[in-house]
Amino acid sequence: MSVKKFLAPQLALLLILSAVWLAGVDKVVVTNDIHQENLHKYLQVQRRVLDNYFGNTSIDYLYERSIAGLVNGMQDSTLDISGTPIDTTQFKNIQNLRDSYNSFEEAYLYVANNYPDKDMSKLTESSIRSMLKTLDPHSVYIERDDSERIQEEFAGKFQGIGIQFNIIQDTITVITPISGGPSDQLGIMSGDRIISINDTSAVGYNNEDVMRRLRGEKGTKVDIEVLRPRNPNPINFTIERDDIPLTTIDTEYMVDDQTGYVKINRFAATTHEEFLSSINKLREQGMDRFILDLRNNPGGYLSQAIAISEEFFPRNTKLVSTDSKHTRFNQEVFSSRNGVLMDIPVIVLVNEGSASASEIVSGAIQDHDRGLVVGRRTFGKGLVQQQYELIDGSNIRVTISRYLTPSGRLIQKPFDGANEDYAFEFVHRSSDPAVDVKEFKDQVPDSLRYTTKAGRAVFGGGGIVPDIVVQQDSSSSPYLFNFMLVNRVDFNFVRDYLDERGEELRAEWENDYQKFRQDFEWSDADKDAFLSMMKEEGLEITDDIDEPEVEGNTLRITEEMYNDLVWMNLGRMKAEIARQVWGNEYFYPIVNDYFNETLAEAVKLWDEVKELETFATTQASRME
Repeated sequence: MSVKKFLAPQLALLLILSAVWLAGVDKVVVTNDIHQENLHKYLQVQRRVLDNYFGNTSIDYLYERSIAGLVNGMQDSTLDISGTPIDTTQFKNIQNLRDSYNSFEEAYLYVANNYPDKDMSKLTESSIRSMLKTLDPHSVYIERDDSERIQEEFAGKFQGIGIQFNIIQDTITVITPISGGPSDQLGIMSGDRIISINDTSAVGYNNEDVMRRLRGEKGTKVDIEVLRPRNPNPINFTIERDDIPLTTIDTEYMVDDQTGYVKINRFAATTHEEFLSSINKLREQGMDRFILDLRNNPGGYLSQAIAISEEFFPRNTKLVSTDSKHTRFNQEVFSSRNGVLMDIPVIVLVNEGSASASEIVSGAIQDHDRGLVVGRRTFGKGLVQQQYELIDGSNIRVTISRYLTPSGRLIQKPFDGANEDYAFEFVHRSSDPAVDVKEFKDQVPDSLRYTTKAGRAVFGGGGIVPDIVVQQDSSSSPYLFNFMLVNRVDFNFVRDYLDERGEELRAEWENDYQKFRQDFEWSDADKDAFLSMMKEEGLEITDDIDEPEVEGNTLRITEEMYNDLVWMNLGRMKAEIARQVWGNEYFYPIVNDYFNETLAEAVKLWDEVKELETFATTQASRME
């Protein structure tokens, strides 16, 4: 079939589409013709980018990359494209959106006519993805099913294994396990790369493939194989799907008689409401100083970050500003009222997993000398996205502005080069956070050096640098702990323990969680039973090695190593008992008791918080 024959029956509708485009209207009548839908979708994407992208864009380059994406999506290295409308060596001179649309239409129809076996919807998606890659790492195409999934994660209900993921260089990469979900409970971590699902390679999967294989009904199981950064050996997990927790506050509790603690895992539609509820509970328990834990919080809704920030300041305090080439996206945001925490000493905990909305909150607190930021340098995402729906229900997320902290600093880290390098930049930071911060400060140009309201030095261009740097919470050797998690020994042991002695345990402890948290200890018989279960899964105690050895499903360690490390396993299982008896939020205080070195360090810093408050007050009086 010739191009003319293909086009003739649809010419009238194409003319209508062109008229709609000239009129600036996005919504059109959807026909049964998938080709019309794809072409209009392409047009929508380019218009949204040109009308809304925060930086400079070139329609000529967007078009070139779209054709390259079309060709790459065909996955045929034998194609002879020379002299055809999809010849990537001889691009037309594209001056405007009309030129781009007409030229892409010609290329699209050429492929549809000459390669009838090709999925033109998938090729259109390939073109769109290729265009968006020219912008920044956060301007992305979102398939229709993924749009629904993302919406569910922030406001709905779903069942599955509980991870946020991205496809990076054909590999499923865990962005973060959803707190309290099956993956989080098993010990799956940010940065893990899923290389197989149910013994089938998962390399090359798209988002739809991942969702189809990992989502499922509660109680069903899926096997995955994971590669972990800095670990040469693949790790195998069997995950039982479950309801995914949708609350964004992991826990709130009193660390001591004065100190309230809240951990936020992401900023979703209900976060501010949950936060205020937590604050009210803590105040009823006597809180007069506060620790906000934003570690491993990847961000979320900007509006929620602003609402949380507002609670720490008096009315009319600048919280954040946004900057774009489109003036309608430029704004300065000030607190509209006195916050409920404006008079309480504050410490904020952050790390390399704290991004976006987390950095807005911590940046505002730091820039106004409102409290101490403690931990490790944050991720460095200072761009704001807007999501736009396309004609088929898919979406694109376009960066519309960049945000600046109150001092005027952009904390966005550079994103030149491959997206994988950008996403895993934190993996290549020094393992010593103090060294990382020093190296970062030494490299920051003068143009990215700023001062807080009281005159302290702060830095842009690579996340929030903490006021107090704390080493990563870690153990000298995680082998025994990881072995337990991978083989689900903790779950199996706790399940058996509660089956056998659950009534006895509840009778003694259920009405006094704090007493359980402080006084419960495993008996010698319990410890022996745990060791036996570990041995059944492949643990070998030997005396002829100098360091732990992993071979297949076997872990070999000495008795001395075991005795030195088993406290971590016992602590985790105690926390799991608390989760099973009292609920998910009671898991975290016990985990913090055993493993949270950063929190343990933070509670020693209230004198420093007081010194900062005095310094800021003195500086403010001098400026009056």
